[in-house]
Amino acid sequence: MPIIKILPHATLCPQGAQITAKPGTSICEALLENHIEIEHACDMSAACTTCHVIVREGFNSLNEIEDTEEDLLDRAWGLEPDSRLSCQAIVAGQDLTVEIPKYTINHARENH
Repeated sequence: MPIIKILPHATLCPQGAQITAKPGTSICEALLENHIEIEHACDMSAACTTCHVIVREGFNSLNEIEDTEEDLLDRAWGLEPDSRLSCQAIVAGQDLTVEIPKYTINHARENH
């Protein structure tokens, strides 16, 4: 099974982590199954950007990005060329390294 290396995140994964994921699983599902509580305000329906991650290694092994995800990513905080919504990024057979951005745009959590 592919390994997902998560770079340190101050609140969600301070020490970083390495987890395994079954091919066909989204990055978001893999993180949640391994107790890394990434935000997913829309319940993984590709309607927000709270599960935004930056794929530092293995980006090209993921499924192709669809128009809906691409449009939503334009609203994500800290967008980079290798950004994906983790709920839409499906793990294949290659290992990945991901970074969870420091901030999200979650109006409910931020009391807006």
